[in-house]
Amino acid sequence: MSKRWFQAHQRDTWRRQARSKGYRARSAFKLKQIQEKFSLIREGDLVLDVGSHPGGWTQVSVEETGPNGLVIGIDLLASAPVEGAQMVIGDVTEKTSQDTILDLLQTGVKVDGTSLPPVEEGETRLFNTIVSDISPRLTGQYDRDQAISLELVAMVFDFTLPLLSPGGAFVTKIFQGTGIEGIVNAAKQRFSRVQRFSPDASRNSSSEVFLVCKNKLPRPKKGSRKTSVSQELDLHLESEGIIQQKESESENDVKSGFRRIPKKE
Repeated sequence: MSKRWFQAHQRDTWRRQARSKGYRARSAFKLKQIQEKFSLIREGDLVLDVGSHPGGWTQVSVEETGPNGLVIGIDLLASAPVEGAQMVIGDVTEKTSQDTILDLLQTGVKVDGTSLPPVEEGETRLFNTIVSDISPRLTGQYDRDQAISLELVAMVFDFTLPLLSPGGAFVTKIFQGTGIEGIVNAAKQRFSRVQRFSPDASRNSSSEVFLVCKNKLPRPKKGSRKTSVSQELDLHLESEGIIQQKESESENDVKSGFRRIPKKE
């Protein structure tokens, strides 16, 4: 850790504000600023926070949904309990974690032991909003890291969109760079409004931007109804020359975020 970075970290006004207001991370203000501009979360909403550690976005989601909502956070890393939220430790792309989320969603059991009103027979309870501030473990190789980041976002899309109600909203972090249009174009096939937004709380040195998607369509537009976001992204990355083909997993892979990446040689 460089002395310059440490000094800048200590002077970080967002970090100081987060600490003074009881938020676990400065990133909480990113979601607050996104919410202020786009009003993604409403009173009583059901919200899924993917990559929730250490819990800053989960805290903001609980504030916005109020006592009548339901917030579920999931991450590979354990977080201290967030008052008013159900926290799940696991990989959102794995069946055991998905089953846990589905069970919490369908039963509507809140952390205080109370439950949401039951759904009508034949109906399925779905999330109103999905938020994700997830980042992968990076390798230091720019093109590869960009592809890893985009693929991670695509996987989150594919595993969570079936749980998002029509008309619902989705916001995720992505990084500016080659291949980003692959994710943006795939999102436009599934939402009526897709916009990139940079909160003031993002660090000046960061290339991060948030993809804000509103009004999920009842089904993807024609041409994307038989493909996943991951498949559409891979085709785009291949056309950009970033990847040659989809890499298969092997026993030499290591877990990073919600996907596997080969070990550095």
